Amino acid sequence: MEFHPQPLSGTPKPWAFPTPERSTLPNGLTVLRCHRPGQEVVAVEVNLQAPLDAEPEGLDGVATIMARALSEGTDKHTAEEFAAELERCGATLDSNADHPGVRVSLEVPASRLPKALGLLADALRAPAFPDSEVERLVANRLDEIPHELANPARRAAKELSRELFPATSRMSRPRQGTEETVRSIDAAAVRAFYEAHVHPATATVVVVGDLQGVDLEAALAESLGSWTGAAVAPRPMPPITADDTGRVVIVDRPGAVQTQLLIGRVGPDRHDRVWPAQLLGVYCLGGTLTSRLDRVLREEKGYTYGVRAFGQVLRSAEDGSGAALLAISGSVATDVTGPALDDLWQVLRKLAAEGLTDEERDVAVRNLVGVAPLRYETAAAVAGTLADQVEQYLPDDHQARLYAQLAETGTVEATAAAVSALPADRLVTVLVGDASQIADPVRELGIGDVKVVSGS
Repeated sequence: MEFHPQPLSGTPKPWAFPTPERSTLPNGLTVLRCHRPGQEVVAVEVNLQAPLDAEPEGLDGVATIMARALSEGTDKHTAEEFAAELERCGATLDSNADHPGVRVSLEVPASRLPKALGLLADALRAPAFPDSEVERLVANRLDEIPHELANPARRAAKELSRELFPATSRMSRPRQGTEETVRSIDAAAVRAFYEAHVHPATATVVVVGDLQGVDLEAALAESLGSWTGAAVAPRPMPPITADDTGRVVIVDRPGAVQTQLLIGRVGPDRHDRVWPAQLLGVYCLGGTLTSRLDRVLREEKGYTYGVRAFGQVLRSAEDGSGAALLAISGSVATDVTGPALDDLWQVLRKLAAEGLTDEERDVAVRNLVGVAPLRYETAAAVAGTLADQVEQYLPDDHQARLYAQLAETGTVEATAAAVSALPADRLVTVLVGDASQIADPVRELGIGDVKVVSGS
């Protein structure tokens, strides 16, 4: 039997995260472009400085409704016509609102980029915000809320935010609003929020893909370049404060067969010098199947299908006063909730006492740095990261420098950063599960005062 010759690997090519070209349109819109040969589907990300903190009192969720309504008709097309035009371009348009602002994402074949940019410009320049469409979006959002509350992971995230941040902080409340606040949103409120916060001079567009043969300058000038608006000063961001006193909150779900865990605190964001070491150390702790938490809780004890530790930037500022959520999440069977938490805390204490091993550090570096070329194979992945950098007031070469910093970070530095990020005595623990079965075992652990709240 003859077999086809085994393919031989080629010579490895050097790789670095791309640094974009930066320019500004006459209307003040900042443009970042990145030519990626072979990426025939172009990704476009638009950052709008419309943060959740800017939402009027009692109208939490208006930024989300506005973001969703941008594609529901313009001064040129009804909602149905706009959707049909996008489909003719083979394009998709999505949007979402988060603490830093509103993000609008477009993907389209390179050959149809000029047409799609025109539709994107119409959505940003002159959204119609029809009363009927806003009412439909509000109704849809109200339908989503009960499902979110029924989801243990979403319910845990909501409770952790309420525990960590003061009640006066927007971060303490659900990003997309509550049933009470969403019911108060109408088309007039959406238009007012748009007019106050959506302007070209405070927006940034990122374009990534194969731009060979595309006159991007002309396409931008004819589309987003026609977007006008008064220049406004960036909104000052209030400082982020949080209370990470060690304590436990149980969200009672009688009869639950699993307990959802979310353990966290607030720490440094990507502006801090410790970020590369923190990223590496937290990854060693719980970033993958080979991490310490999974090795103990999943492989040795069989308590869970997986536990993850991570850092998620909440909001950044030009003065570096931002913050990130540092957390551990997963789920375990109800009857082993106490033992699982006990073992988890033992992992944290052992990390502080003995540190990471060089092997753990090396594996983490290979995973984080070695797979980066695969992670950024698509234009959308590159565009999303560049838009994150803009949103977080980072330099254009930040991601490229981060990989070099990760490769240079030693085991001692990664250990210190991980211990500082998730100290065993300064963590807020949220458990969504059956309080009648898990409350007493958790109290016996002595990891903080235990409070039980209703799961409704």
